[in-house]
Amino acid sequence: MEILTQRNMEELKLIRQTYRALYNCDLLHVFSQSDNPFSRVAYLRATEPPERDAEIVRGALFGQSLDPDTLTEIICTRSSLELSAAKQAYQARYNSNLERDVSSKTIGSLKEVLLAVLNSNCYDGGRVDTSLAMCDAKTLYEAIESGKYIDQRCIILVISQRNTSQIKEILSSYKQLYGHEFLKFLKKEKCGDFGRQLRIVIRCIQFPEKHFAKQLRRKLKNGDAREVLLRTVVTRSEIDIKHINSAFAAKTGWTLESLVRNEFNGNSCSNTDKVYSLAGDFLIALLKHS
Repeated sequence: MEILTQRNMEELKLIRQTYRALYNCDLLHVFSQSDNPFSRVAYLRATEPPERDAEIVRGALFGQSLDPDTLTEIICTRSSLELSAAKQAYQARYNSNLERDVSSKTIGSLKEVLLAVLNSNCYDGGRVDTSLAMCDAKTLYEAIESGKYIDQRCIILVISQRNTSQIKEILSSYKQLYGHEFLKFLKKEKCGDFGRQLRIVIRCIQFPEKHFAKQLRRKLKNGDAREVLLRTVVTRSEIDIKHINSAFAAKTGWTLESLVRNEFNGNSCSNTDKVYSLAGDFLIALLKHS
């Protein structure tokens, strides 16, 4: 646990390579042999992010039923470069095209919006074009406000032609020009289901910490927060887990550490409870180290 929580991803990659060289076995294979929360945390932590994202997306698409929440989370909270790497990992591991699989497994507005993000410009050089962002912000405004119905095709076109950094700049320009977040305009009745799906995607891109916090609150109400909590802590450690913690605490009064203790607390001395407690300790160590 100490090694997996106190090493960064590059160091973990070297540990996996060394383990294979010494024992002729993949460390991930060792973790995958046990079906329990602790092994699940260890497996996700030791997996390189692109391969991890590819595997999570595959499960969301081809599990017992489609999991649109997880699918949207992975596709829309990653940077353009991270998403490009995940698509390549998906192709390499499953010999299948992610865009094609998303297209075949989803329908309606969800399909339209996710494909727009998947097909977006993968180049992300760190610089943004503020003038272009202003023009795109005006285009989005016209697409929503100029007629009785919104121009879905125009909105999809803007998203599919820009990388995530540029989309964030567009959204910032939108608020600067019109005084409100683009998200607020998508609540208009005429935006319908398309607006609802797009609002989730835009929140993922613009305010990922709020999206993760909201998902945790929703799952907590439904009584099935463990998997989302586990995945969130592991995949967002070293990225924005502190911001997610702040966003969650602002709405609930709970820290993520207190939520982990609540969800993974073993109330007896059974082996099952001990494993859950170990998983909780692992997650708390990750939170403290991030």
